[in-house]
Parts: sequence; C-alpha cells; structure tokens
Amino acid sequence: MRFPCPLREGGRGRGLRASAREESKSPSASEPAHPDAPAARAETTPSPYPPPAGGGGTQKEAAALRRRAWEAAAAVVDPELPVLTIADLGVLRDVTVRDGQVEVAITPTYSGCPAMNVIALEIGLALDRAGIGGAQVRTVLSPAWTTAWLTPEGRCKLAAYGVAPPQDGAGRRALFGAETVPCPQCGSVHTERLAEFGSTSCKALWRCTDCREPFDYFKCH
Repeated sequence: MRFPCPLREGGRGRGLRASAREESKSPSASEPAHPDAPAARAETTPSPYPPPAGGGGTQKEAAALRRRAWEAAAAVVDPELPVLTIADLGVLRDVTVRDGQVEVAITPTYSGCPAMNVIALEIGLALDRAGIGGAQVRTVLSPAWTTAWLTPEGRCKLAAYGVAPPQDGAGRRALFGAETVPCPQCGSVHTERLAEFGSTSCKALWRCTDCREPFDYFKCH
C-alpha cells in the first residue's frame, strides 16, 4: 500500500506536510528563481532548429510565444525520475523571448549532473514539436538549485513513486544524528539509512524496519 500524500491527507507524515508548508513561504520554493540574478557560469546549447519567421512581433505575440514555450518546456520529464517534470523539480527557471528568439534557462540539481544534457536536448525537441524553432537552452549555475525548489505536487509524486521526499532541515538533523525519514510505503518513522547514495547520487538508500521495504530518499540540500 502506498503512503498517502502528506500534503493532501491527514494522519501520518505531518512532518512532510509541515516541511512543504514552511518551504513554500520562501519565494524560491514556488517561483522561477531570480531570472535577473547574474550567473556565475553559463553554458549555452544552440538549438539545431531554424529561428521563427516574422521577427520579434508585438508584446502580445511575444507573451503568447513565451507561454507556449514555457508549457512545452515544463512538460519535459526528468530522465532519472520520470514521474517528475523539470517544472516539478524546479530545474526549469525561466523562459524569455527577445526579438522572437526563445531562450530557456535551466539549473542542474547539482553541478555536473549527467541528466542535464538529455534535458536540454528534450527541451529543444519539445519546443520543436510545439512549432517553436531556433530556441536556446542556457544552463545557469547561480543561484544553485535547492530542494526548496521542489513543488508540493512534485513531493506528492515522489512519495507516490516510492521515493521519500526531502525533509526540511534534514541536513541539520543529520549533523547531530537525529535524521528521521518516514517510509513512503507504509508511513512508519522507524527507518534506517543503509547507504549515503542510492540509485543516483542525489538520493540515499534507506530501509523501513516495520514493513522491511528498502526505499530511496531524496536528500535535502
């Protein structure tokens, strides 16, 4: 039996629900982060598709183009966690239109994440399918990605998928040996960490001592 989403139902997992509520107070947790902030380093991946015809157009046309581009890019899924879109993860930071040219800004969950090249390619393909050519995908490393950027819906999807979502302040609790991660399968807090790294480097491997099921925990950072 799957652990019910702590953000929608009562009972066990109140800690996860409270965690998401606290993080949602931070602008970075629910909004595209700081589109005007300077990037420490940026890598631009040109799209192989031709630019849209007709120049920049009016402000209204530019806004409509940006909306279409955002919706297309936001539907791209993470290759390591296909249950989540890059919008759920907070990896999709901004979409801008200048003189009819679309630029998508993305931030990796950690520097050197191998999934980013695939994500950039999938964004280009998604935009092409939406009839938007000539787009560029820019990788922004500053401000750095944080688990606070995960949306509440994304946290629910993780739990339903069998991955425990990150706990607010888990890094501070782990420092003093008091980290508690509820089991996404049965909701029990009687769990133990088996390994610092799970199926990917951003997850740790845990086990529930009640239902005895192992599970991944999306580490807080």
